[in-house]
Amino acid sequence: MHHHFIPTHYFRSLGPFAPVLRVRSGDSISTTTVDASGSDLNGVNVTPRGNPQTGPFYVEEAEPGDTLVVKLDRIQPNRRSGWARSVVAPNVVDPSFVKQLPDAPLAEWSVDIDCGTATLESPLSNLGRLTIPLEPMLGCFGVAPLRQQAISTATSGEHGGNMDYRGFVTGTTVFFPVFEPGGLFFLGDGHAAQGDGEIVGTGIEISMDVTVTLRVLKGKTIQWPRGENADSIFTVGNARPLDQCLQHATTEMLRWLEQDYELESLGANLLLSQCVRYDLGNMFDPAYTMVCKLPKRFLKSG
Repeated sequence: MHHHFIPTHYFRSLGPFAPVLRVRSGDSISTTTVDASGSDLNGVNVTPRGNPQTGPFYVEEAEPGDTLVVKLDRIQPNRRSGWARSVVAPNVVDPSFVKQLPDAPLAEWSVDIDCGTATLESPLSNLGRLTIPLEPMLGCFGVAPLRQQAISTATSGEHGGNMDYRGFVTGTTVFFPVFEPGGLFFLGDGHAAQGDGEIVGTGIEISMDVTVTLRVLKGKTIQWPRGENADSIFTVGNARPLDQCLQHATTEMLRWLEQDYELESLGANLLLSQCVRYDLGNMFDPAYTMVCKLPKRFLKSG
C-alpha cells in the first residue's frame, strides 16, 4: 500500500513517541520534510529549529531484534532556495588556525530543480558566482533508540540520527536495528547538496518531498546501520572520537560478511584488508560518522 502523509507536527529527538501513522511491512510512504531551521516548502517557519523530524512511522510487524529496511525511493527539494553556513568548523582545522577563520553570514543558494543545480547567487567573497550539481540527501533519519531513550537530532548512534552521509540518496537502501515495537521511523534534515563531513555544520538546507518503502526482516539482528546501493554495501559507525566510529563501522562490516556472505573470519579480514573504502560522514556534531564501504564486485551473492 502507498500512503500519502501530511505532517502537522515534528520532533527534535528520536524516541518512543506516539506514531503519526501505522503501516505494514512492504508499504510505501510519500511525505514532506522541513529544513533544519523548521521552514517548510513555502519558506514559512512552522516548528522550532534543530533538524525537525517527520514521523514516527510505526511498522506493524517490527519488533526489537528485527531489522527495518528503508528504501529511499525519492528525495527531491520542493522549493527554490536553500541556505548554508559558509565557514568551516573550528574542529576541522589546526587549533593555531582557528583565529584566522572569517566571520560570515549564512550563504543563500538558488535551487533549480529542473536543471539539477544550486547557485550561490550573492557572492560573499571574491569566489564569485558558484554553481554546483544537486545531490539531494537526508542528513538525519533513523529509528527510536534502545532503552526507550529520546536522543537529540543533533547527534547519532546505533539508531541512526544525524549522520550527514552523502550516500543517503535516492536509490539507496538503509538497514536499521529495531529497538522499539514498530521500529518508529523518523526522517528529516534534507540537503540539496553537501560536502563530505558537513564541515561547516550544514549542507544546503532545504525542505524535501520524500518517498520511502519500509520492510521488516524478522529475526535479523544487526548492531549498527547498514546500507546498499548499486555499487557497494556499507556500514555506519557513529561515535566520538573518530577512531571509535571507524571501529564500529569496521566491526559491523566484518559481522555482515561472515553472517550473510558465508566468509570465514580470515576471509572477511583478507577481503577488507585490500578492498575496503572509507567515507566520512558527519564531522561537526557531538558524534562523528564513518562509513565502511565494500564494492559489490568483490562479493559472492549473499
